[in-house]
Amino acid sequence: MLPVSNCSAKELMMPPTTPRIELPSVLEGRWQALRRLRSAVDDALDRALQAEHGISASEYAALAALAYSDDGGHLRQQVLADAIPLQQSSLSRLVSRLERTGLTERFHCPTDRRGVYTQITDRGREVVAAARTTYVAVLERSLAEACGDPELAPLVEHFRHA
Repeated sequence: MLPVSNCSAKELMMPPTTPRIELPSVLEGRWQALRRLRSAVDDALDRALQAEHGISASEYAALAALAYSDDGGHLRQQVLADAIPLQQSSLSRLVSRLERTGLTERFHCPTDRRGVYTQITDRGREVVAAARTTYVAVLERSLAEACGDPELAPLVEHFRHA
């Protein structure tokens, strides 16, 4: 037996609408919009980078941080974690994947054995250079698409004109 609905026959025949969510403050609404924008862009970046270069957006971010650092392409793991940003445990897994594929290598600090550095390899530099074109194109396209959402458009304009 089907449950009894409190909806009228007319309401049941109407197409469903997306509920409006109004958070209690402007600050909360803007923060949620920023999270939505980041999620949409990250998803698009992940799909494109994986399809075209075999790396995730997080892996690209790590490689880019290493490649464009002013420290010769190597960073202490905590500095890399803060730059991406990722939790230390997630960064360790990410760096392990990059190391297995020959894009980075790890070494201990010669003066502090507790300090672990990640160094980008020549192959890693090639991958990040090739992937950068895809990254920038997808970033620009995703931000342009987000302009169609009235909650996201002001955030996009801030990034474009900052």
